[in-house]
Amino acid sequence: MQGQLADQLGIAAPVLLVLIRCVQGLAFGAEWGGAVMMAYEHAPRRRRGLYAAIPQAGNPLGIALANIVFLLSISLDSDWAWRIPFLASSVLIVVGLVVRVKLTESPEFEQSKASGETVRNPLLTVLRDDWRNILRIIALRVVESCAYYLTATYLLSYITDRDADDRGFALAGIVIASLLAVGTTVLSGALTDRIGRRTLYLAGCLLAVAFGFPMYLMANTGSPVLIVLIFLITIGLIHAALTGTQAAWFAELFKTSTRTSGVSLGYQIAASVAGFAPFLAVLLAESFGWTGPAGFYVVIGLIGLLGVATTKETWGPRERAAAKTSAKGGQLSAVPRPRGAATTKDKAGENPGDKTGETESVRRS
Repeated sequence: MQGQLADQLGIAAPVLLVLIRCVQGLAFGAEWGGAVMMAYEHAPRRRRGLYAAIPQAGNPLGIALANIVFLLSISLDSDWAWRIPFLASSVLIVVGLVVRVKLTESPEFEQSKASGETVRNPLLTVLRDDWRNILRIIALRVVESCAYYLTATYLLSYITDRDADDRGFALAGIVIASLLAVGTTVLSGALTDRIGRRTLYLAGCLLAVAFGFPMYLMANTGSPVLIVLIFLITIGLIHAALTGTQAAWFAELFKTSTRTSGVSLGYQIAASVAGFAPFLAVLLAESFGWTGPAGFYVVIGLIGLLGVATTKETWGPRERAAAKTSAKGGQLSAVPRPRGAATTKDKAGENPGDKTGETESVRRS
């Protein structure tokens, strides 16, 4: 059936597939920003790293489930081998609709709307006022997204080309690493509530720089144990630590009225750029062998370090201490803004647990 359709449509078949994937990507981009920001804004002030990381854990969980379904469906000797997984995914659509119907706006957004701080066109506003933060997010996201594609996509192909028998070990490594990443992502978000966002992201980028060449040396051995270990480190540890930190840190760089637009824009632009990483890795491998892709992995880690160096800490010791003091004293006071940012007095009667710790109308990049 698929072959007949391709014969009838000709070149239109791959074009339509690409267009459909683009639509899917745009839809995911919009949903990601809304989901993560809603989790962040509904969370207690001192646990926003944890709450914002929970939606992030859906990515490795989905990858693990997709691979498991694929392994189970390949035994079917018909077109149902690919139809059943697609039909099963419709359950998620129903879940999404139910959640959307029952979900209310966050207290923070309602406060912003009541005080007249919303803007008519958030996208244009954030591009005009916060374009520097968008560039910072792109640099921070590129290391995470490229690192994932260079391992789950390119490295998988590299290992298979060296020895087709190792493909099963690599796929098993991806599935196990993805399951591990679910827990690591959530734990990373919780850890940022204790030590800050910037510190953990710095550690993740340093690990990426350090592991670029060793992972190819490990892959070249052909050892099943080392192959699985590669994915546990890259996906289960490095990638998960970065994704678990991103949501809260990125959200705190923007004011409420433009937060979703700003975070989503930087996040998805970086994802679009990172999509070319496997192709660039192939070109580098043709010219320099395995050292080309390994060096590429190191470079994107350095880009991430540049992003860390140019992005402020939004949940440092002073902010954490102020939030703790406010919670213990039961006083309705706002958490101080990050260093260098302006502050305004809180309105009487506001709940500190429903605030970002910053007055959004005066936040600057």
